[in-house]
Amino acid sequence: MAETVKGLHRTHYCGTLRAANEGETVTLFGWVQRQRDLGQLIFVDLRDRTGIVQLAFDESTARDVFDKAFAVRSEYVLAVVGKVRIRSSKNKDIPTGDIEVAVEELRVLNKAETPPFEIIENCPTAEATRLKYRYLDLRRPELQRNLMMRHRITKAARDYLTAKALSSWKRPCSSNPPPKAHATFWCRRVCIRARFTPCRSPRSFTSSSAWSRALTATCSLPVAFATRCSLKAVRARHPCLNSQEGLHK
Repeated sequence: MAETVKGLHRTHYCGTLRAANEGETVTLFGWVQRQRDLGQLIFVDLRDRTGIVQLAFDESTARDVFDKAFAVRSEYVLAVVGKVRIRSSKNKDIPTGDIEVAVEELRVLNKAETPPFEIIENCPTAEATRLKYRYLDLRRPELQRNLMMRHRITKAARDYLTAKALSSWKRPCSSNPPPKAHATFWCRRVCIRARFTPCRSPRSFTSSSAWSRALTATCSLPVAFATRCSLKAVRARHPCLNSQEGLHK
């Protein structure tokens, strides 16, 4: 049975530990990149979105913790508590190569089957396979960097527009259009582009018949700040929507 994180709180990310942290007791969470069994010595590379750190299990490790480390495999999810120490043989290829964590407590939060491809940078596996197991592919470092870059760009845009007294808001998520909406109409004007999608779940709104017939619109401003409004309100502002010919201009 999988263990829990009850009572544990992350103190550091795997890729942020350095020689300056020597002697500190740290709590880490992450995926197992790989496990190396050298008999009386076991090394586990623990990975999170910031990088990889080496976990060490040796003669000083409690027997039950050592046995758990022996059983872990790639992509197991672990929570560890241990003390940072300087490595005897340093690895210059990774930022955390000067240190390792001597594990004092180990919890297996989730087990995993052998993945269909290795979670590494520049994975040689066919794209079709990576897309089939996209949830695994997104763990790879290069895609993690892409996701973080997207986050930083979005945050920069929102911070800039917030400083200009603009705001971002939308109606409750129950008004979001379903993924297979059967009609889409477009209206183009100087600075507004509106997409109208019929609501196919009227019971998710109030009992009002007006809401039951509501059509939701997503209005995208130049930097994707969205709002939701009814089709009736938009038609009043954009008469071109009242004719079939105008809907496709």
